[in-house]
Amino acid sequence: MIWFRKNLTVHELHSLGHGTMASHVGIEFTELGDNYLKARMPVDQRTRQPYGLLHGGASCVLAETIGSIGSALVIDTEKFICVGLEINANHIRSAREGYVTGIATPLHLGSGTHVWDIKIYDEGEKLVCVSRLTVAILPKR
Repeated sequence: MIWFRKNLTVHELHSLGHGTMASHVGIEFTELGDNYLKARMPVDQRTRQPYGLLHGGASCVLAETIGSIGSALVIDTEKFICVGLEINANHIRSAREGYVTGIATPLHLGSGTHVWDIKIYDEGEKLVCVSRLTVAILPKR
């Protein structure tokens, strides 16, 4: 298990992000495994672009949210903070409705940086987006 708090549950994550971008677009954490974090986001008027497709930026918001929260759950937040350094995304296919689900798994969990692989799927479990997020781990001031 990679999480700093070994008894952490997904229900404890529901209070995170109130009043933030994540809550604005409707992101909900759905599963916390031993080495992954899963969340979903609706494809609706908040997350679509003018053609009615899931906005690529919304996919990046989902990916960065899951990866950043993942990093925060790995570190001792009494001593450190984590901030995004770089995100990239390859948009594989579109989604028009329902929910997309992102699954973040770590590629690297170092003392100064974390690298997360985030895959986003539609409700038919078809790959919508592949993203990689690099997070800096900084001492708390």
